[in-house]
Amino acid sequence: MTTLLWIILAVMAVLILAIIAMYNSLIRAKVRVDEAWSDIDVQLKRRYDLIPNLVETVKGYAAHEKETLDAVVKARNQAMQAGSAEAKAQAENALSQTLKSIFALAESYPNLKANENFLELQRELTDTENKIQAARRFYNGNARDFNTKLQVFPTNIMAGLMGFTAKEFFGLEDEKERENVQVKF
Repeated sequence: MTTLLWIILAVMAVLILAIIAMYNSLIRAKVRVDEAWSDIDVQLKRRYDLIPNLVETVKGYAAHEKETLDAVVKARNQAMQAGSAEAKAQAENALSQTLKSIFALAESYPNLKANENFLELQRELTDTENKIQAARRFYNGNARDFNTKLQVFPTNIMAGLMGFTAKEFFGLEDEKERENVQVKF
């Protein structure tokens, strides 16, 4: 009788330890995803801060390109106000497209292309875009790992019971966003 009791207690202890390990594993993965999202936010904030300076610099040289400049400002504002990860990804992809149009404008304005402020802002934005891409890859890798944990047995049972939900990937939404920007005058 006591041997049976010890076996039942040992099995229960192993099950409890397994549940604790699965829960902690899910929490660690979720925290990594949240941290990765925070890294994206930091780089996006940096880009948001650089854009007004870039627009002002371009205004001085290409004042009649108001439509392009307004599109950049509008895209920036929409990106800053986006709430969910999916909405943020869509808004950020649109902003990236409009930023490409500003850099394409520089090709038509040699004085702008030679302006030291513009060149520095362009370097800063290029550096920031590279950091955003790295942060997106880091986020997507962590989201992939977390989502995998949510789908494999037996962690999927624990995840379902505890209310964990899959994370959206931060990526391009459609083929149009993969195309090169066309600037026509």
